[in-house]
Amino acid sequence: MRTRHSVSGMTLTEVLVGIFLLAAGMTMAVPAFSGLMERVRLKSGTDALMTGLHLTRLEAIRRNGRVVLCKSASGHMCARGQGWEQGWIVFHDVNGNSAIDPDEDVLYREPPMDPGLKVVGNLPVSNYIAYNGLGRTSLTSGAFQAGTITVCHPAMRTGDAYQIIINSYGRPRMARTVVDHCS
Repeated sequence: MRTRHSVSGMTLTEVLVGIFLLAAGMTMAVPAFSGLMERVRLKSGTDALMTGLHLTRLEAIRRNGRVVLCKSASGHMCARGQGWEQGWIVFHDVNGNSAIDPDEDVLYREPPMDPGLKVVGNLPVSNYIAYNGLGRTSLTSGAFQAGTITVCHPAMRTGDAYQIIINSYGRPRMARTVVDHCS
């Protein structure tokens, strides 16, 4: 006796409907995914700068001396132009001038951040952040150094950003914020 096996498959119409639904789902998912990736880049850039600040403070306390975090595109000298997104260095500032000299050790180099991120500090923290042996921030003049660094992504439509707020004792904290424009 012969048994009959049925072969199941899909018709051309069913395959086309499936492809259409998949394409429709992908057109909705891709913009959401790119927004997610921009938020991840924004958060990771902020985390990297926070890590740099914590390292700088820790080294200043450990060495009981002045340690500086400054913007640096080259990784060898401090930069005065552009934003923090170009990268930074941490160095032991033996003579207290907030500029790296030939006899001062570079303790850490951070490469440039992901393209598109903008990282701008207000005037007191626009070029460098220096910690003394007590773990407090201080300007070259000896006055306390407090300020805010804003990390944003110009391509983000929502204006989401992070701020790193450094208080008068040198303690950094991160806060989520919304900016009108990222510049």
